[in-house]
Amino acid sequence: MRLRHVRAGLLWAALAVAASTPAPAFGQEGSPAGPVPSRFLEARRARLLESLQGRVAVIGADRLRDIEGDYPQDSDFRQDADFFYLTGLEEPEAWLVLNAGRAGAQVLYLMPRDPANETWTGKRLGPGPEARRLSGIEDVRDLGRFDEDLAGWLTRGARVVVSPGNAQNRALIEPRLTQSAAQVEQAGGMIANLRMIKDEDEVRRLRRAIEITMEAQREAWRLVQPGMHEYEIEAAIEYVFRSEGAERVGFPSIVGSGPNTTTLHYDKNRRRTEPGDLLLTDIGAEFGYYTADVTRTAPVSGTFTPRQRVVYELVLGASEAGLAAVRPGSNIGAAHAAAVRYMDANSGDLCGGRSCSVYFIHGLSHWLGMDVHDVGGMMTPFQPGMVLTVEPGIYIEEEGLGIRIEDDVLVTATGHELLTAGLPRKPDEIEALMREEPRWVKPR
Repeated sequence: MRLRHVRAGLLWAALAVAASTPAPAFGQEGSPAGPVPSRFLEARRARLLESLQGRVAVIGADRLRDIEGDYPQDSDFRQDADFFYLTGLEEPEAWLVLNAGRAGAQVLYLMPRDPANETWTGKRLGPGPEARRLSGIEDVRDLGRFDEDLAGWLTRGARVVVSPGNAQNRALIEPRLTQSAAQVEQAGGMIANLRMIKDEDEVRRLRRAIEITMEAQREAWRLVQPGMHEYEIEAAIEYVFRSEGAERVGFPSIVGSGPNTTTLHYDKNRRRTEPGDLLLTDIGAEFGYYTADVTRTAPVSGTFTPRQRVVYELVLGASEAGLAAVRPGSNIGAAHAAAVRYMDANSGDLCGGRSCSVYFIHGLSHWLGMDVHDVGGMMTPFQPGMVLTVEPGIYIEEEGLGIRIEDDVLVTATGHELLTAGLPRKPDEIEALMREEPRWVKPR
């Protein structure tokens, strides 16, 4: 069974817009998400400067991937998350230095323009007014000055926090740090503490990533029928992603049917679905560098069997119990414990007289943001602005029965907001939506 596009007009319109948009998107300009407003970038750097307490921070960008050696399957570049968080720029081989020579100083280093090389790579940003406008950083210098400037700042005993961005950058600056006898620590934890609390622009990007992902889940339900291959469903999901403005997947799409529902990170997506199977889709669109992470489990034939339904209802109840524990002052451990308690109290004889929690083999939650398993301490108390998943599951391998329900949640001042509330969670609602006609792609 193959898929054919039913939104060709939309696709051609998208291509026409792309062709007319100035390239490249140095700071996400021209992208569906748009650039990060400089006021948010300035506020993030100000928070980091306050945390530094006089230390120098050296933050590196990521590198271009070698399309012949690294085999990138989306594009040859995705910016380092910390560097993008602080600068909003998509330039490779760049550096940001804070407290450079004086308290509060901010210096950005960029590769200079190289018109001959840009025939292959596309235009670079380079030092200049455009870089200052996009980043909100006034002092933008040629990358050629970076090593000399760094040597001048790294006096003996200087306190430095570093986030190199990649292994090549680490190898570049480590000799200079060693020679200076600087007191060096990694910036990851410090920046992670900032990234855990999402600002207005981050929440906007996450909401859109989640909206796109929910629509892709709906289309998978409308489309699936026995005999389809998992990769056909994956293709439909990712077609919706790209058509709705997601520039890449947040992680490899997990589309598992039948026995594959019990493998947590199954992503080969090769099996042919059979009547009576469950289909577990764990997917996330990335929009403007922020990713969703949404899992649902649906019956391939359109109707849950009695056994599937009763186990599903248990997982759904555990989800509700976990969600109820998401509020300021609580933590991921408390939410996980609430979900397990629900399973322990309500399993009955579903799992051979013991609690079905023995088949709940992973944690309930993780942080969500620029990375699907985002930065931050797992036992950090919840604060408003944090975003996490709630995802209980039961995986009975001997039955080929795996069910997971995963939602994305924003912690608020009074409790939480279920960001995935627009996607059905109850069995009857899922079955009803599966009776709808596909809206994006159709089998032929």
